[in-house]
Amino acid sequence: MVTRVATVAFEGIEARAVDVQVQIAPGAVVFMVVGLADKAVAESRERVRSALIASGLALPAKRITVNLAPADLPKEGSHYDLPIALAVMAAIGAIPADALAGYCVLGELTLDGTITAVNGVLPAAMAANGRGLGLICPAATGPEAAWAGGDMDVLAPRSLIQLANHFKGSQVMARPEPAVATPTGRLPDLRDIKGQEGAKRALEIAAAGGHNLLMNGPPGAGKSMLAARLPSILPPLGPRELLEVSMIQSVAGELKGGALSSRRPFRQPHHSASMAALVGGGINARPGEASLAHGGVLFLDELPEFTPQVLDSLRQPMETGEVMIARANHRVTYPARFQLIAAMNPCRCGQALEPGYACRRGPNDRCVAQYGARISGPLLDRIDLRIEVGAVTAADLILPSPAEGSAETAARVASARALQAARFEAHGLTGVVTNATCPVPLIEEMAAPDADGATLIRNAAETMRLSARGFHRVLRVARTLADLDGEERVRRLHLAEALSYRGRTERPVAA
Repeated sequence: MVTRVATVAFEGIEARAVDVQVQIAPGAVVFMVVGLADKAVAESRERVRSALIASGLALPAKRITVNLAPADLPKEGSHYDLPIALAVMAAIGAIPADALAGYCVLGELTLDGTITAVNGVLPAAMAANGRGLGLICPAATGPEAAWAGGDMDVLAPRSLIQLANHFKGSQVMARPEPAVATPTGRLPDLRDIKGQEGAKRALEIAAAGGHNLLMNGPPGAGKSMLAARLPSILPPLGPRELLEVSMIQSVAGELKGGALSSRRPFRQPHHSASMAALVGGGINARPGEASLAHGGVLFLDELPEFTPQVLDSLRQPMETGEVMIARANHRVTYPARFQLIAAMNPCRCGQALEPGYACRRGPNDRCVAQYGARISGPLLDRIDLRIEVGAVTAADLILPSPAEGSAETAARVASARALQAARFEAHGLTGVVTNATCPVPLIEEMAAPDADGATLIRNAAETMRLSARGFHRVLRVARTLADLDGEERVRRLHLAEALSYRGRTERPVAA
């Protein structure tokens, strides 16, 4: 007789159904796990054996075969411990076999029978709910699983004994409640920044339309401070975005205590990050910083210090909103619709643009060109806003804090995003929330300029040699500027400002 228990295998954030089959038959005493299992799954037999002994159960002196079907699907991770243990317990009659028929199971076992937390509980719960099953998961991740559906049966035991008692009817476990993460501290406020009114304006435009932004300026000008205050003016995550972001965080083990947060992610990898760390990969094709920043901000400080090949790996996700990791035996896709905010110095010494400064490395133009050449043209073409952030003077620093802070800016950003959401909803687009992600045919319709604006952008496109991508990104920024002004039509004024952001920080001709 074969006992079956349902569980899952993860491909990106997708949870694919896996059937755990256990057969106990006469023969040589052996505990075998088959079904293309990795090292962690193969070692589960020792954890299962010790956990059952600690729970007062002894394995029969027979041949125990565990098959993880489908056999050609790679199985990775330690979450197969609990389904294997429950299938063995049902096979030896320790729990009713029919009690497990309506559940999907995942969890890791310790040697004393305690069930510990595993990654990916939220996507597993969503997949189980879609298949009409309940979920059995560790107690630490119960609040996470409860978000999958209010009518879904969720069991979150702390140990094998507690779960066995529940099935026998001697102990009833309550359904876990969904948990919401408590905000930790106050977000940095724009009121802390003195001066830099032009940079604040660009930051507001980037937040309103979800545009990528590059800040170029000397050290100490406040580029990192500006980037750190972007989350304070962004609107909270919507229900659809919250679910996608939380599923990525669940697979990556980033959800603390199973609690979901409506704050947008803000990821700041060091410039020594590898390609696998930034876009994902490794042995198990884990999500990288680009995917962990999905729905939020990816801040790259000291942009030219990143390896050029690592930076160019961002070109595909910046265009498509997805990261595709290909391996010999499988292919994984992670969402990666992030907002790139980058900061850089004009040259390695950082002072090449200062009046009267002579670079030690040669002529200033050559120093700037050599340093900027580390950033490829196709990557720069995908950045909508490029601004120069000048040094802050002592006269600015001794002034009192500005009257307007993040709250006032966030209100204008929220109004602009509400206009965009209503416009996209009227066109039947459910997955588009900002102008930066608007499809090309629609942005041409929604950002069609007046006669004066059309003449301006036609002449500017020829003079600035804009690519097709650059042309449409100018239209997107102009549409955002019109939304901030509350205007239905894109005018010449909006296009002129959008073109000014596109033309800044261009490399000198000598480059």
